[in-house]
Amino acid sequence: MSQNDVIYPVSGADLKIEHCINRELSWLEFNQRVLDEAVCPDNPIFERMKFLSIAASNLDEFFMIRVASLWEQVDADYDKKDIAGMNARQQIAAITARVRVMVKRMYEILRKEILPTLESEHIRVKSEKDLTNKQREFLDRYFEEQVYPVLTPMAVDSRRPFPLILNRSLNLGLLIEEDDEEPSFATVQVPSGLDRVVRLPEDDGISVMLLEQVIARNIDKLFPGRRVLCCHAYRITRNADLSLDEDDAEDLLQEIEKRLRQRRWGFAVRLEIDYRADARLVKVLEDALELEVGDAYPIHGPINLDFFMKHLYALPGFEKLKYPPYNPGMLHLEEGETLFDHIRSGDFMLYHPYESFEPVVRFVRMAARDPKVLAIKQTLYRVSGESPIIAALAEAADAGKQVTVLLELKARFDEENNIHWGRRLERAGAHVIYGMAGLKTHSKITLVVRSEPGGIRRYVHLATGNYNDVTAKIYTDHGMFTCDEAIGSDASAFFNMLTGFSELPPLKKLVSAPRDLRGRFLTMIERETKNARRGRKAEIFAKMNALVDDGIIAALYRASAAGVRIKLIVRGICCLRPGIPGVSENIEVRSIVGRFLEHSRIYRFENDGNSEIYLSSADWMPRNLDRRVELLFPVERAELRASLEETLKIQWADNTKAWRLFQDGHYEHVPRGDQKPVGAQETLMRKYRK
Repeated sequence: MSQNDVIYPVSGADLKIEHCINRELSWLEFNQRVLDEAVCPDNPIFERMKFLSIAASNLDEFFMIRVASLWEQVDADYDKKDIAGMNARQQIAAITARVRVMVKRMYEILRKEILPTLESEHIRVKSEKDLTNKQREFLDRYFEEQVYPVLTPMAVDSRRPFPLILNRSLNLGLLIEEDDEEPSFATVQVPSGLDRVVRLPEDDGISVMLLEQVIARNIDKLFPGRRVLCCHAYRITRNADLSLDEDDAEDLLQEIEKRLRQRRWGFAVRLEIDYRADARLVKVLEDALELEVGDAYPIHGPINLDFFMKHLYALPGFEKLKYPPYNPGMLHLEEGETLFDHIRSGDFMLYHPYESFEPVVRFVRMAARDPKVLAIKQTLYRVSGESPIIAALAEAADAGKQVTVLLELKARFDEENNIHWGRRLERAGAHVIYGMAGLKTHSKITLVVRSEPGGIRRYVHLATGNYNDVTAKIYTDHGMFTCDEAIGSDASAFFNMLTGFSELPPLKKLVSAPRDLRGRFLTMIERETKNARRGRKAEIFAKMNALVDDGIIAALYRASAAGVRIKLIVRGICCLRPGIPGVSENIEVRSIVGRFLEHSRIYRFENDGNSEIYLSSADWMPRNLDRRVELLFPVERAELRASLEETLKIQWADNTKAWRLFQDGHYEHVPRGDQKPVGAQETLMRKYRK
């Protein structure tokens, strides 16, 4: 095939299904890479325990959102196929088969790797048969004094219907013997207000028992005079997506508050139950929850592994079983120099968590306290529970400054937190906008307007990640400070569009979605394609969280067929198949999963030797390009461009935590061969620590 052959139109409308990977199956492969970190011998045991817990938590959200969405399509008789040629029911079948294998592997790792290694460190998760007499006596007292008064056994019969089971609550299901009749069903919710991990008296090390086991060993006390035939733990996962008809919602804030209450009672999509459970008990639950065959998953161990992170990981005195602490690099200012002075001296960039997030907080706090600052405008998507950013904005509003915040209410699973912060800011006197109709505002931008001797100057911070001081310690993200006049003008126009009725005018340097971002990406990919055909330098090197968009995939295939060398670092979902002869043979895809969550979005285009490099809040997904307010911004200062290019090279050289995607959709570790081990995150930690 010649380099001048065109494989696909840029639209992606004719993208061949055999050239694409299903989104959901690709996500499951990402979760498998997370799970594989739980068995990596290079990781300390507490970190391996953490990765196991994260993989299980990821599955919860996957079922609550993605699987629930597929079931809604089935119920609506929506039979449209995805880019890989699968309809909703086919996807569910494939997901079920893959998740069964994954869950089996998770609990093998727990039983054969995690628990034995913890025990070797004198941390024991005990079962009934392992208890000493002293521990049994302790548990009997603990149950009577602390647990029994809280429990509410709920029987089901003709007068008492099946109770509503809370989403992701842990429960015990029972069968109670009846004279000459089928056994009756009862359920007991494990109290969420009590610690799930019960510390036992122990002379050597730490021993714990899970609360549901403490209740199970005393279950007869809840049903005196009745014979309990079986008692097993179970948990259900419900649809937790918030489907809003914003056109009919008179008040978005009130509508989301109402939907948050309803989230606990969405339809059931998964049942997890002890693998030893009586088949009759499983059948009762399946029928009551209206589950289909395959929706019940037998669990060979404790259901819901989040107790590892909530309780065991936080145990004091076991720092040697975790990653060594990392102290991020700090921004250096000359004596007497302020952050505003430093920004005026030239654009500069921070790379979290390798560099501290503190200057970002300081930027907002300093603006709040500076009498020369007239206005602060900021977009917020996810913020921490005790956000210093929010505190600084409230302080600025209290001081009489004009503070405008677009706080996205539709940030999934952060809705309640954002409502709380929005009301606090409003009480302080800030102008709060709760998102835009039909769109999520996902951009990361702060604008500070300051009166200076030469006139008004605008200081801008742009980032790839959230204004969240907690996740900034574990998510890798880039942020850039600038007082470039063109970017400042664009920032003002952008905020005017968010808060008013004005159309967004043509921007000088920033590129926004949903209006222009898709077109700009396709234009830059097409430019590389034309350069390759003309024998000029052509390369695309991009890093992102997900690659799903069919139009982008089609354009990349077209570029590859023209001879463009394409390197992609895609942490999670990737629907593109690399290495297809004549289609994607010039594309290579890698994924890095390690100590930090790779989150930066970096886009580099060779442009015949005049390379351009951009940072963005957006991935190459339809939602980012078409249904979200996003920003792409250029990095123009030579030192910053060089730093980003070095970062991409370091990550591409990783041969310890990097995985390579193959044409059939499976991943393998990047082969090391005779090369010395290179870990990108460790290399970057060393670099920024200096």
